[in-house]
Amino acid sequence: MSRKTKAPIAIYSALADATRCRIVEILLRGPIPVHTLADAFSISRPAISRHLRVLKTAGLVAEVKKGRENLYALRPAKLGVATAWIGTIVSPQAADDAVPEVAIEQPRVAMPEVNSPQPAITAEPVAAAQSEAQPEADSRPPALPAARRQKADKADKARAVQPEPAINQMGFDF
Repeated sequence: MSRKTKAPIAIYSALADATRCRIVEILLRGPIPVHTLADAFSISRPAISRHLRVLKTAGLVAEVKKGRENLYALRPAKLGVATAWIGTIVSPQAADDAVPEVAIEQPRVAMPEVNSPQPAITAEPVAAAQSEAQPEADSRPPALPAARRQKADKADKARAVQPEPAINQMGFDF
């Protein structure tokens, strides 16, 4: 990327917080001291000062000393830099070249049989599900989701393969 098209990441990072965005909106009215800004929020003055420091580091806010107060003023030219960068990405040509989204209808998938490795794709999912719903020797219903079916199969295997306890082991009964 050339220097002219470099993304103003510091500006976007500074604006990535809702409180800082609200501070920018308030500063649009003109320079304001910290205590006036703090009155507009339910957070402490030190927290407002930290947010102002982030905005100042990004170049969005300037601090002006007036007597004993520090006034904070918005630097709208920096916002213009961020807006101009977005404008280079989203130009009128890019908007015209955008392909409209077309809704693609997906085929409906009927619930597969418990022992079936592949899902059954049918045009009529209700009829297919009713024809497949035959009682089996397994006590689980045939329409379990795959993840639950795998967990149930593992639990069945764990119950079936329990070793018999040893009568004794080195003279100790456990």
